[in-house]
Amino acid sequence: MITSTDNMLIQTRDLTKRFGDKTAVDQVTFHVNAGEVFGFLGPNGAGKTTTIKMIVGLLQPTSGSVEVAGFDIQAEPIQAKSVCGYVPDTPNLYPKLSALELLRFVGDLYEINHQQVERRSLELLKLFELDGVADDPIDTYSHGMQQKTAFAAALLHDPQVLVLDEPTSGLDPRSARIIKDILKQLAQRGSAVFLSTHILEIAERMCDRIGIINKSQLIAVGTMQELRSLGKGETSLEDIFLSLTGGAEYAEIAEVLK
Repeated sequence: MITSTDNMLIQTRDLTKRFGDKTAVDQVTFHVNAGEVFGFLGPNGAGKTTTIKMIVGLLQPTSGSVEVAGFDIQAEPIQAKSVCGYVPDTPNLYPKLSALELLRFVGDLYEINHQQVERRSLELLKLFELDGVADDPIDTYSHGMQQKTAFAAALLHDPQVLVLDEPTSGLDPRSARIIKDILKQLAQRGSAVFLSTHILEIAERMCDRIGIINKSQLIAVGTMQELRSLGKGETSLEDIFLSLTGGAEYAEIAEVLK
């Protein structure tokens, strides 16, 4: 993992988003380095997806800023998006296109050489075991297959920054393992991987650092060792998370029900 702040590929400063009277994200500041897998955790409604949408340019902040690979997402959106890949929790793909047609379309958007697009597309489709249905319409795919198609599209241009919202949702164990291996390899090659997940075991095993958001505010950022120092003697990420977000009572309920 590269930890020098000279290698920051995602940086937010006082990032805030309000919807009317509701503050969904409140002055959130953090960075993600090159070569790092950064986990972003929080209870439902804490502000995770809103933060992600501001990072990738789908939502405009009320105030504050986001830089991706040194490009301000608001002032330089094309440059910032050109180095970023994004996989949402629910894929929203063109249903009448095939996976291969979608990847060709994405290649055109990123102005990638056609021969490179064809080669890269076939490699990714084979990797995700979609080569047998590459010419079938996406609306015939299962949710897991659509998720893998979205991954292939996000990886097509070999992004410096990969942003993932619940990346293993709907995937079978083998596909989930492939995804986790890919994320590790991307980080080893110097990309920044930012992922939101409810599966705390994944975050604990994979992430170099973890940020925890609760009630729209970032309440903790650090390595597992640093997060343990913020808790009350807890050692697992699940126990630390519940302690910091006020969810410890649910752990007590689960213990009684045993």
